[in-house]
Amino acid sequence: MKTILQRMTAVLSVALTTALSPAFAGPDVLRASVLEFGTVNWELDTIKSNGLDTANGFTLEVTGVAGGAAAKVAFEAGETDVIVSDWLWVARQRAAGRDFVFLPYSKAVGGLMVPADSTAQTLADLKGGKIGIAGGPLDKSWLILRAYADQQYELDLVEETEQVFGAPPLIFKTATSGDYDGAINFWHFMAKMEAGGMRQLVSVSEAAEALGLDPNTPLLGYVLRGDMARENPDLVAGLSAASRAAKELLMQDAAWEPLRERMRAKTDAQFKALIAGFRAGIPDPGPVDEGAADKILRLMAKLGGTDLLGDVESLPAGVFLTPGS
Repeated sequence: MKTILQRMTAVLSVALTTALSPAFAGPDVLRASVLEFGTVNWELDTIKSNGLDTANGFTLEVTGVAGGAAAKVAFEAGETDVIVSDWLWVARQRAAGRDFVFLPYSKAVGGLMVPADSTAQTLADLKGGKIGIAGGPLDKSWLILRAYADQQYELDLVEETEQVFGAPPLIFKTATSGDYDGAINFWHFMAKMEAGGMRQLVSVSEAAEALGLDPNTPLLGYVLRGDMARENPDLVAGLSAASRAAKELLMQDAAWEPLRERMRAKTDAQFKALIAGFRAGIPDPGPVDEGAADKILRLMAKLGGTDLLGDVESLPAGVFLTPGS
């Protein structure tokens, strides 16, 4: 009996020591939930496979989810530490009292593509045509292109074109079959469309610049909880450093070969176009220009209204993280 009690005491002692001493369990674990086939996985895979997480003091655990909504539910429930979303969503959450913060990841945006044999030279030439749009009526690329068409050509795209909304893969497939006069899609589908012979009529970056917006403002980023960022500044700095190191690696062509299957590139042309698109979306280092971001938010609030941003009309304080500041 004594031996059994001694063994039980020893086991209990080890369990309590483990539970009460997390600081000795190794590097901090950062749980990320991201779209299973999202382009952010190219960066996260590069971080993991090259040990850039442990080199920066944390262990990255990645869980793939079916959609952005599922990631947000997991994040809000505390089941994951970081997701990827746009900062406009973070601004809306902060305005509603949720302490979420944004660490820039990418400034890549899409554009509007037309078939190779299209005679269209500007958005004005799409009047009376059919446009396929990835997402819904509140898609941010669509909103910016609407504002641009109105400014440049006094063209109301809603009233003077037919819109078909759908998931990005569906818009991609239908557009490349030649069933649309124009198609708006996310940048990586746009890269594949261009590799397949379609032509870019206008990019969202061009339209944003014409509207007086800064196309260098990163749209997508890692979203974390503010309290975790404040309590674990080294962890946030580590994530930022690992992200930047992965981007530097991905400027080398050899770093892309292990990612080719993950990228689902069916041709060499698609593979090269996706690499070029990712690299073009790498944001500049340093803090986000909050004045430029506020200008974007105000336009989005005007175009998307409360359905897009709730009651937010200007940039709330504290949206953007600048590690080390």
